[in-house]
Amino acid sequence: MNNVPAFSLTQQNQSLKKELNKTVNEVIDSGMFILGKNVESFEEEIAKYCGSKLGIGVANGSDALYLALLASGVGPGDEVITTPFTFFATAGSVQRVGARPVFVDIDPETYNINPYLIEKKITTRTKAIIPVHMYGCPADMGYIMELASKYHLKVIEDTAQALGAKYKGKVVGAIGDAGCISFFPTKNLGAFGDGGMVITSSEEIAEKVRLLRVHGAKPRYYHHIIGCNSRLDELQAAILRVKLPYLEMWNELRQNVARLYNMFLEGFNKLGHEVIKLPIEPAYAYHVYHQFTVRFSRRDELRAFLKEKGIGTSVYYPLPLHVQQAFTHLGYRQGDFPETEAACREVLSLPMFPELTEEEIRYIADQLLKFFEEKVQ
Repeated sequence: MNNVPAFSLTQQNQSLKKELNKTVNEVIDSGMFILGKNVESFEEEIAKYCGSKLGIGVANGSDALYLALLASGVGPGDEVITTPFTFFATAGSVQRVGARPVFVDIDPETYNINPYLIEKKITTRTKAIIPVHMYGCPADMGYIMELASKYHLKVIEDTAQALGAKYKGKVVGAIGDAGCISFFPTKNLGAFGDGGMVITSSEEIAEKVRLLRVHGAKPRYYHHIIGCNSRLDELQAAILRVKLPYLEMWNELRQNVARLYNMFLEGFNKLGHEVIKLPIEPAYAYHVYHQFTVRFSRRDELRAFLKEKGIGTSVYYPLPLHVQQAFTHLGYRQGDFPETEAACREVLSLPMFPELTEEEIRYIADQLLKFFEEKVQ
């Protein structure tokens, strides 16, 4: 076997090519490209899928976070508690509204924010909490929602990597005040470009996001507030509507890929030395495995070995947010969040997409075992 990419859309796109071509041509023939019937229908379909009342399509997942924060009343002088182990947009969106990101370390088992460290970071300036459902594994939302109720805080879920994941049977994104979804092409449900959505059961938040995404105008050319241009394209909505009915099947296939990885990597238990740490699925969670992320202290050496064997891997994320140059003004230092920093040194995402074959997964597992037999013993 010569090559197993970290991610591929080739098979998925080929299997849907006729449906996708048909829907793209229909959009072209309609002449409607901005906020048309496909956007409206897709907003309803995603809201229904997640168990929220309302969906508002926006340009991307980053804007979904930004607009959800604005619509929730977060602004200059406020603080928002979140995790330093996430994509930049999570905390970047907090900064964009003029608020201050306040970081809390992660649970090393799930890579999600540790809910039991949140309360001591709450101040009179705290307005919201942004839990991130990292790698497709739901954050422990129960205690987070208790804290939010106790301190009258908004909860805005970063669901970019976890569409379809469930916390105690409830689809994530619909648990807090708002959920923010990304349809970036590599996501479990991906567009052919950028796209995002805010889901909420709050009419007030929904109406504010709708207003903000069109420069604060209602009706057109009558501007009530300063907004921005952040709309989900009609073409992307149409493509995503073709794909949405397959999402549950694709997530189940990702679950099966994870099961095969775990089964083939059982051999690590027989090795008498340090081995890689496999991902867990908490009892409360339905994990949708946006990534299958392992952990090993010699991550970079392992990654180089797998590359030589034609196996693609990724690192999400190599540098935590609290030491990113863009956030130096926050005053954090290396050592402030030890679990996050350790994860950034050690995590490695193996190939993960629904179409991975059993043969490919076995090959990857065999090469992992070979690395340990040759390089570690």
